Amino acid sequence: MNQPRQDSNVIPWNPSGQLEVLTFDLQGEMFALEAAIVREILDMAAETTVPGASPFVGGVINFRGKVIPLADLRLAFGMETTADTIDSRVVVVEMNIDGEHTLVGLRTDKVHEVATLTRAASEAAPAVGMRWRPEYILCLVKRAGEFIVLPDLPAIVAANCHAQAAPGPTTSQNHVSEAQI
Repeated sequence: MNQPRQDSNVIPWNPSGQLEVLTFDLQGEMFALEAAIVREILDMAAETTVPGASPFVGGVINFRGKVIPLADLRLAFGMETTADTIDSRVVVVEMNIDGEHTLVGLRTDKVHEVATLTRAASEAAPAVGMRWRPEYILCLVKRAGEFIVLPDLPAIVAANCHAQAAPGPTTSQNHVSEAQI
């Protein structure tokens, strides 16, 4: 069995080889995020489009009085964007981006549950035969007859946001605001 990759982001398995995750769907595929980084799950909220922003983070939302970017993981995985449904949710996560704790909203098609995954059931994404970029996947975990994808959020954000940031003057060259994400 291939070992999950751990170069960009170490999977924080506990000493028993388990990881608490929040599972969700993107176009019928099951994904999971480490539960510890999830701050809140929201119904779809009014989104403000940001002119000139990358399609990956084309808008922002109000989260408890704070403006946070709203990212669409479907675009990072080459999926089509779809209209929101009654099941659509925003998962607000806290990530370390360029040394700063940053809140980011992630658009999902449906949130399922908090579940426990095991390291023994995990394996690396195959290098060939996948429709997604393997560098965006920390590992795949088999559970109840299906695979759950653990995305590498830092790698996805770095590839889809920072690389597409428009050059130009900023107030601080060392500071990346949440609006740039």
